[in-house]
Amino acid sequence: MAERCPLISRAPVVSRALGAAASAAMIVAVTACSPVVSVENADVPHWRSTALPSDNQAVLQDAGKILNRNRIVQAAASVPAGAYTLTITCDGGGKAFFAVTLAGKELTEAGAACNGSRETARITVPKAGRMEISASSVDAPLLYAYHLVPER
Repeated sequence: MAERCPLISRAPVVSRALGAAASAAMIVAVTACSPVVSVENADVPHWRSTALPSDNQAVLQDAGKILNRNRIVQAAASVPAGAYTLTITCDGGGKAFFAVTLAGKELTEAGAACNGSRETARITVPKAGRMEISASSVDAPLLYAYHLVPER
């Protein structure tokens, strides 16, 4: 005897197949949104090229990885007096902190949420001198970048 409605008897099988396909699509979509490379293995120059491209007028700039709670310090032997803008960014979660000193005296501190956004701070350098910018975080590991440019 022939089946009257072969589609109805196959409905549970089709439903399970579509459910499995939907589940597989969901897994692929979620995986595509997750970071594929850890901070430890990240290509810093590639990340920086989009996160905070280098500025030819920068008097001090750096990018790298903060893998622990130790400060990473960059220095410029002599930064002229004037008004500057410090632009900072970081990625990886948490927050990064940047301390700016001139001849050993603190000029300012700035922070950035490590979600890829850019933050800026205006800095007045009262006299020429040796400047240091340190980057640190209690939320390591993360990527960071900054540059200090004269105000335009």
